[in-house]
Amino acid sequence: MSRNRRNAEPMRISGLSIIDIAEEGKGVGKADELVIFVDKAVPGDVVDVRIVKKKKNFAEAIVEQIQTPSELRQDPFCSHFGTCGGCKWQHMEYDAQLKFKHKNVEAALQRLAKIDTSAMEPILGSAVNRYYRNKLEYTFSNKRWLNATDMEFEAEGREMNALGFHVPLRFDKILDIEHCYLQAEPSNSLRLRVREYALKNGLSFYDLRNHEGALRNLIIRTSSTGEVMVVVVFAYAEQEQIRGLMEYLKVSFPEITALLYIENQKKNDTIFDQEVITYAGRDHIFEQMPIENGGVVKFKIGAKSFYQTNSEQAYELYKITKEFADFKGDELVYDLYTGAGTIANFIAGSVKQVVGIEYVPTAIEDAKFNASLNGIKNTIFYAGDMKDILTGHFIAEHGKPDVVITDPPRAGMHADVVERLLEMEAEKIVYVSCNAATQARDLALLKEKYDVVRIKPVDMFPHTQHVENLVLLQLKS
Repeated sequence: MSRNRRNAEPMRISGLSIIDIAEEGKGVGKADELVIFVDKAVPGDVVDVRIVKKKKNFAEAIVEQIQTPSELRQDPFCSHFGTCGGCKWQHMEYDAQLKFKHKNVEAALQRLAKIDTSAMEPILGSAVNRYYRNKLEYTFSNKRWLNATDMEFEAEGREMNALGFHVPLRFDKILDIEHCYLQAEPSNSLRLRVREYALKNGLSFYDLRNHEGALRNLIIRTSSTGEVMVVVVFAYAEQEQIRGLMEYLKVSFPEITALLYIENQKKNDTIFDQEVITYAGRDHIFEQMPIENGGVVKFKIGAKSFYQTNSEQAYELYKITKEFADFKGDELVYDLYTGAGTIANFIAGSVKQVVGIEYVPTAIEDAKFNASLNGIKNTIFYAGDMKDILTGHFIAEHGKPDVVITDPPRAGMHADVVERLLEMEAEKIVYVSCNAATQARDLALLKEKYDVVRIKPVDMFPHTQHVENLVLLQLKS
């Protein structure tokens, strides 16, 4: 191993062995007690790296050359790998991805919550690890990310418009996507045809710095029932331009179930406060999920609805949640952070009553609609901030729950919510989390009154470092 430093030249390390992978997905190596996080490195690699950022106890680096490739390496299947911010683990075999996701969950629970993980159950992999997402959002930009090949052309000959994804750490640069392996057809065809139409008809792509341009975002949602939703988000477009593109989509893609558009002239891309206009078809699509006794539960999905983006694996996640809870049929269940009531309506047939709470009012409207759609009469839903709704008075009014299911956002539960759970003393808590670190922080507090009985990670997002984790907590006797 050698280091070279001349004046202001960057520091380089030769023959660095990658020994692990970090929670954020980077390879980990060590040189003279300095921990080095290496982008796109795989455990087992021996690499030459260049340090791009150095702190007191760690450094970040990029691979300049692979001396010995890891046995876990594989060729990325996407031509955009390395530039696009998604699917960062494509260069690692899927079984190895699962191994390291499992290991990272285990490490977080041990380190941050001092939990015994010896009985932790094997991670559940996704049966489908390409074209598994049911929702993608693309961005229009007049500042396309240029690669080395692009730079060879004269500036006046370059096409600078793009429809694709943000380049990591560059809010104003969009990578023009040719083929994405995240969502099944007609996703790729729709994106390419919209881009072609826009260029041919002179529709301006959004300028992310100056906030001007006609076309802003393209949202595509699909369902396992074969339905398709397309939402075109315009910024400063003329009505004739809007009608032209929407009519083109209606005629070119008759399979579109819900063809919608939004005019968003705010400084940010969020659409939750925007009016959604139906151009053709319905204003929603339907998703469905099997339940016991051979039936299904249906879910209405609107432009603003929350639904797990991996439909098939969401079903597995909810089955495990139900298995952990081990319902007997007479339980009162609190479903915290219920979203559109997916879990609540999924388990409703197995319990006495479900009380769902969610801070997004439109999600609660969806939850109520979905309950009615399925003839479910034993669910109640409330919208508001969890820490404000889940009070002693609320519990006195609705009853002490036998089981609590909690599925908070990445930030985990507010300290007041954890305190309320400790006061409620439900017999069981099933904690579903997309962030093992914040889950561990909350579990460390819940350990005061609860034992961790079961732990099972579930991979919802193949080829990324993200992983869901389920924990069953049992009230101490």
